[in-house]
Amino acid sequence: MGKSKTKNQKKSRASANHVAEETYGAVPHSFVFHRGQIGKNVGQLILDVRRVMEPYTAESLKVRKKNVLKDFVAIAGPLGVTHFMIFSKTPSSINMRLARLPKGPMLHFRVLKYSLVKDVVSSLKKHRMHEQQFTHHPLLILNNFGSDGMHIKLMATMFQNMFPSINVHKVSLNNIKRCVLLDYNPESQEIEFRHYSLKVVPVGMSRGVKKLMQEKFPNMSKFEDISELLIKGANLSESEAEQDGEHNITELPQVYSGRGNMASQQSAVRLTEIGPRMTLQLMKIQEGMGEGNVLYHAIISKTEEEIQEILNRKEAQLKEKDNRRKKQAQNVAQKKEKREEHKKKSLEGIKRKHAEAEEDSEVEDPGMQEDQAAAVESDDEVEYYRQAVGEEPDEDMFPSAKKRPGSEKSHGPAKKRKLSSDKLGKDRDAKSQKRHGPGGQHRDKTGKGLKNPGNREKPFVKKMKPGGKTFGSKRPGDRENKFGGKKKFEGNKRFGMKNKDKPFKSKGHTGKPGFKKKGAGGKQGFKQRKGKG
Repeated sequence: MGKSKTKNQKKSRASANHVAEETYGAVPHSFVFHRGQIGKNVGQLILDVRRVMEPYTAESLKVRKKNVLKDFVAIAGPLGVTHFMIFSKTPSSINMRLARLPKGPMLHFRVLKYSLVKDVVSSLKKHRMHEQQFTHHPLLILNNFGSDGMHIKLMATMFQNMFPSINVHKVSLNNIKRCVLLDYNPESQEIEFRHYSLKVVPVGMSRGVKKLMQEKFPNMSKFEDISELLIKGANLSESEAEQDGEHNITELPQVYSGRGNMASQQSAVRLTEIGPRMTLQLMKIQEGMGEGNVLYHAIISKTEEEIQEILNRKEAQLKEKDNRRKKQAQNVAQKKEKREEHKKKSLEGIKRKHAEAEEDSEVEDPGMQEDQAAAVESDDEVEYYRQAVGEEPDEDMFPSAKKRPGSEKSHGPAKKRKLSSDKLGKDRDAKSQKRHGPGGQHRDKTGKGLKNPGNREKPFVKKMKPGGKTFGSKRPGDRENKFGGKKKFEGNKRFGMKNKDKPFKSKGHTGKPGFKKKGAGGKQGFKQRKGKG
């Protein structure tokens, strides 16, 4: 087993990680994305620009249609993102916006021409690009940005802040593998964007010696002696034997990766373009994240009076917006107070209602009925009808009068009277002549037939003396006459009745005993049949 780490090793590693995190957080980071509809080539250009900005950029940033610029600004703060490069496409041009977070400014560029990485690499005879080149940030080179003009200085500052700064005394040359060149043309006001791969080779050697110094050994099958390779330098292409001069030869302050690159020795710096290419033109500079005042415009120029008018109008808009916001806040507060007040009143009303209900349930007499007041009013109406008309009202004229428990006792006899049929008829005729004259009868309101007022005492006459008439009598006003001995009950012959002419005799109420008798007859008939069979 290996030795365990000591305390000093753990502390040194923890401090190194802390320093690395601080260094990583201090350098600028960027988002490269698009807005709106773009084509396939512009999408590939965005991926190539992300490749240039590595390793301090979001390589796999996903953008959805519903995302807005505020979403990227909100997420940029926690991630430490400092710059946005936003590409968009219109029918006439391709635009690029370069923004500094969180408060701007924003530079608007027009992409006049561009070439993708695959186009640049395919045009070269020999290209040099590998993954190790993208582990460190590129070296920024600005050319011709020292001319006068506020917008020129602002552009230079913006481009410098997009890439990490370099300390010349502490930088390691082995970490510099790429460079980004931005060249400004004052006449055309165009900016050339180039991306190169950097290579350092020793100078002062023949072509054959340089060939031997390479990792891949040359083919010497056609040589008889190695001196031929050193003297003639055959089989070397023009691209392998590049002409170096004063423009790219320098003395290395440090040992650089590669054979023969020693400190204090002459070496040549060679650049190989790896793409992409872009030709940019500055259109305008705007404060904030694209919502502030226009500081510079390449096409439109305004006088100081126009600028002042625009500023005043903008200030008035801001004041109006502030007033609307305050008024809206007041309205929201008032609505909230009204809602709370209404809620409080509602709760108080509910509590008061429950308290009243409890008091009513405790005080109210369970024997009292709600309809007693209506019954008293109905009795007053009945009495008024008696005094005004001089006769008793019909039963169905004041139906609520029946609800009183003592109403029937006051108008009817307290006890059942046993009267003969002759005496009962005389009493009815006398009462009828007294009230209605010789007719003695008046038509019922329903129009179904004549109604005798003396029938009010009829329910109390249920039993008759032995001398009275039978159930089949046909006296007027007698309700049982419809059940008299008619032939419609002759069908009971099948229930076992032998005597046809024998009528039914009722001891109780009108219709129900007859049906019970019928049922009894049916049972007798069933027994007789059973006995016969």
